[in-house]
Amino acid sequence: MEPLLSQNEICSEFTERVDRNFHFYELFEMLERTVRHVAVFTEKTTNAIIIHGENIVFMWLASALVVTRLFPLTASHFSQEVSTRKVWIAMAQNDFTLHSIQKSLDMQMFHGAISFSISKKELPGFQQYIQAVTPSGANQDGFIRDVWKQAFGCSVTNKNASEDDECTGKERLDDLLAPFFETSLLSHSYSIYNAVYTLAQALHAAHTVRTHQNIPKDRDQVRSKTIEAWQLHPFLQRIAFNNNAGDEIKLNEDGTLQAGFDIVNLVTFPNNSYVNIPVGEIDPQAPPGKSFLIHPDKIQWHHEFTQLPPLSLCNDPCPLGKRKDKIEGRKFCCYACAPCPEKMISRQMDMENCDRCPEDQFPNKAHNECVPKTLNFLSFEEPLGITLVSLSLLFSLLTALVFTIFIKQRDTPIVKANNRNLTYLLLVSLFLCFLCSLLFIGKPNRATCLLRQTTFGITFSVAISSILAKTITVIIAFLASKPGSLFHKWVGQKLAYSIIWFCSFIQLGICVVWLSTSPPFPDLDMETLHGEIIVECHEGSITMFYCVLSYMGLLALLSFTVAFLARKLPDSFNEAKFITFSMLVFCSVWLTFVPTYLSTKGKHMVAVEIFSILSSGAGLLGCIFTPKIYIIIWRPELNTREHLVHKK
Repeated sequence: MEPLLSQNEICSEFTERVDRNFHFYELFEMLERTVRHVAVFTEKTTNAIIIHGENIVFMWLASALVVTRLFPLTASHFSQEVSTRKVWIAMAQNDFTLHSIQKSLDMQMFHGAISFSISKKELPGFQQYIQAVTPSGANQDGFIRDVWKQAFGCSVTNKNASEDDECTGKERLDDLLAPFFETSLLSHSYSIYNAVYTLAQALHAAHTVRTHQNIPKDRDQVRSKTIEAWQLHPFLQRIAFNNNAGDEIKLNEDGTLQAGFDIVNLVTFPNNSYVNIPVGEIDPQAPPGKSFLIHPDKIQWHHEFTQLPPLSLCNDPCPLGKRKDKIEGRKFCCYACAPCPEKMISRQMDMENCDRCPEDQFPNKAHNECVPKTLNFLSFEEPLGITLVSLSLLFSLLTALVFTIFIKQRDTPIVKANNRNLTYLLLVSLFLCFLCSLLFIGKPNRATCLLRQTTFGITFSVAISSILAKTITVIIAFLASKPGSLFHKWVGQKLAYSIIWFCSFIQLGICVVWLSTSPPFPDLDMETLHGEIIVECHEGSITMFYCVLSYMGLLALLSFTVAFLARKLPDSFNEAKFITFSMLVFCSVWLTFVPTYLSTKGKHMVAVEIFSILSSGAGLLGCIFTPKIYIIIWRPELNTREHLVHKK
């Protein structure tokens, strides 16, 4: 039976065998074994038990339950209370023994059992015959006498019986309650009827062969007066006839009866009576797909079941979001439930494997459904984007305001003393630096991806080159002021512009190579953030991106070095102290930018770069121009040639 169960994805939790015979001296051993078997039946998690074997199995089960109830000492063998809440599935032959169980033992444990009985038909005249049976013929038929004694509890022919024990003669079989006595033909009675007729047909065939005049030589065995049982086998195998109910009785090539089965449900009552209710049928001769029929709504289950229809599972089914996980040493239907891995779901119960979500979707918390991922980019509408846009516009306006003040005060000593044309260029480049941060906000597209890093790199290079040119111009001017100095020919705008063009052209060349070989492009990152799609500008070549940053760092380091060396020059010509501090701020910002940038993902990575652009630009604007604006607006008396000459 095990292979057949496995083919239908059913596995058995246990298999117990019941001994047919035992000796009296093995009584205690048998009792202990019985208790152990009952513990297996009642404590196992399975709710369905198949009974396959001789009729004694039913008797043994009921007797074992009685033993466990009568002897409290056996309770120590059980880890929990004995429960008969099972669905017993019995074979067809086990129905023969139910009548004896009904009279002597408890039937309630078998309430709701499912069994099979050979399909039957009503025989014409059978009920009329039963109704006509009377005890008047008991003297000639000992069987009827025994039936009357068991059924009515009275004696038919015993002259010594008391008046209370003697039958009145008015007893009728159809007055008995079912199922103690069924006036209709039961399935096993129908089988006996067919067996008797089959044997009669075989005997008739054997007698015909024996008495026939032309008997073949190979049939000499049937010529004797007595026919042995084994001599009937050839005739039984060839039997084919229709009984009085119209059924064809015929054995197949394997020697078994080609008959269907009724599926019956055993329903018990408190008075220990029971009734078999048909709930389905098996017809091997029916068309394909219709050979098995059952009506689940007609089945009455054991009253202790809380779930109807009851389930008989090794474990609860794996819920949505989990998959089956095999347990070593257990059968295939016993398994654990493991959560679906990341990025995978299960939409059905008891899934063998989880399914992977599409790239643009991700599992919900229960891992039973794929939900669309949200787009992750720094937008103008969110608070972080609004804050950065506001800061960018604020610093741009401040730069424009400083530029306007310097234009209006272009003829004052403090503006003229530090090369006002380079100052104008520095302010314009800072203004563009603040505005270029807006390219980093919003959903990336091809244009913004191409412009954002290159614009930022070139404008900052121009700004730092302007600062470097201003510092070198101050140093050259101071050295040229000494008598006989060879630096006199370097004094002028030409050197400053050459420095700016040269330094900016190198950065421009790096950006051109970058855009020509591996330009940035809009990309979707599906993997980095759970539940989100990062809409980003892929740098194309990370090497070129860091080349741009490295070159800006080199210019800043060079400007810092030159400004540091020029910090002790006369104050009337010198802003090197402020440039030194501004370069310290610039370098500090971009040194912290690299690890922070690498440790963030999505829109926060973009926000880090925007913040670095704004903070470094604000550092240059504040450190270099705040002292000058202070003098121009709040201390105009210091913005005179006499004051500058006095400081010198």
